[in-house]
Amino acid sequence: MDTEYRIIHKPRIGKFLIRLEPGKYAFLGYHIEGDKLYVDSTYTPLEYRGRGIARRLMDYARENGYKIVPVCSYAVAYFRKHK
Repeated sequence: MDTEYRIIHKPRIGKFLIRLEPGKYAFLGYHIEGDKLYVDSTYTPLEYRGRGIARRLMDYARENGYKIVPVCSYAVAYFRKHK
């Protein structure tokens, strides 16, 4: 599926969000130390998984120049596939 998702950045809560429908969001949770963004968690509701939504959140962080440190299992796997 090649849907264009709008990313919402909420730095006060340390999240990049995608609104999937009213009340349903996918997110990438992070914290920053120095000049590095640590990806602590990713979440996509079960019924939306397999559509590349979490990948889009990771791509967004990379495309916006963040130096990323993968912490959660999804982020680690993402970096193994996308060096």
